[in-house]
Amino acid sequence: MTGTTRTRETDGHSGLRRELGFRDLVVYGLLFIAPMAPVGIFGTLDARSGGAVALVYLVATVAMAFTAFSYAQMVRVAPQAGSVFAYARKGLGEGPGFVAGWMAMLDYLLIPAVAYLFAGIAMEALVPAVNRWVWTVLAVVLTTLLNLWGVRAAARVGFAVLAMEIVVLLVFVVSAVVVLVRDGAQRGWLSPLTGDTGFSLGAVLGAVSVAVLSYLGFDAIASFAEEVTGGSARVARAVLFCLALAGVLFVAQTYLVALLEPVSSAELAAEPARQGSAFYDAVDASVGGWLHDLVATSKAVGAAFAALAGQAAAGRLLFAMARDRRLPGVLARTDAGVPRVALLLAATVTMVAAVWAARRDDGMDHLVSVVNIGALTAFVLLHASVVGWFAVRRSGTGARPDRLRHVVLPVVGAVILVAVIVEAATSALVVGSLWLAVGLVVLAVQWGRRDGAA
Repeated sequence: MTGTTRTRETDGHSGLRRELGFRDLVVYGLLFIAPMAPVGIFGTLDARSGGAVALVYLVATVAMAFTAFSYAQMVRVAPQAGSVFAYARKGLGEGPGFVAGWMAMLDYLLIPAVAYLFAGIAMEALVPAVNRWVWTVLAVVLTTLLNLWGVRAAARVGFAVLAMEIVVLLVFVVSAVVVLVRDGAQRGWLSPLTGDTGFSLGAVLGAVSVAVLSYLGFDAIASFAEEVTGGSARVARAVLFCLALAGVLFVAQTYLVALLEPVSSAELAAEPARQGSAFYDAVDASVGGWLHDLVATSKAVGAAFAALAGQAAAGRLLFAMARDRRLPGVLARTDAGVPRVALLLAATVTMVAAVWAARRDDGMDHLVSVVNIGALTAFVLLHASVVGWFAVRRSGTGARPDRLRHVVLPVVGAVILVAVIVEAATSALVVGSLWLAVGLVVLAVQWGRRDGAA
């Protein structure tokens, strides 16, 4: 079967249609990641890392590479819509599987809220008379309607949006290089790697806990495993490809804009309200208003479609957990191959969170921190599931694990993620702990009902 072959075959077990090829997966992944994802979060990362924002993305890329590799291992074992929920169940058992899905739910439900907020900030920069929360609501409504239309239709529109984003990114890179050659840098040439106020490993790791948000689209690709033609190997390749390309794009653009930034990282840290528009302000001051408007327009559209991909992934996770009786059964319903009830619930939660954050000066910082705790915790369980499946569960069959792929790399990936979690904001750790506690209570209740029924 070629990459261009399409089929509308319906999986009788899930009700989802197999109609996505490799290009569609890459489109969804890059849409969710967004080629210019650092635009909305640059100011926050610059302030947190002391100016070493390009280094933050280098470290984040390496950290996520271990996670992407573990996804590629487990998607072949459990090619299901639940993604990390399915993988942890396979490798660790029912309880850890639920916890992984529960923590990933916090991630998948709130990531689109961050992306919608990015879109609102970008549109407010273009039309200051209209508050960002209004644009945020409009973006939620439009993209939800497109998701309800179907996965292939959304992928087609998404491809056009992705092409536009890449063109705008190339225009920015060329313009930034011209300005730097002509006028020189506002900061030291190595400052995006070393910091503009001195290097701090703790500050860099703390910023990495936020920067990983930019990469989270690659893992969402795995949630479409039951809707792809050509098998799970195609999903694994798409996961690795998207992460590698995103890493290159993120490091390049943050390095350039950090050199153009006329405001120090310390000033941004002291004025949180300026962080959301820091990228746009740097472009406006160094290149001109025309590029500011072009980047803002691209980011507004691109962020909304990143949220579209995230909302689609959230719907699949809710659908998969409901299908396995871990969430209310109504969420497992499909209509013409689309899990519309799950999508509508995801859209509702997303809109509430996005509007709340849009109405606060520090809303972006709080929302981003909370989102990442759920993702990072689920990723740790993902790494554990690789070891659990290949090195423990399969050992009883006589199969020997590859120690590098199935033990060393997952363990190193988990250690890196734990280090990042420790450096996360206190508020994020508190919210993540509370969410985990609620999940454990839900799990205990489900086990109690099951034992009572037995």
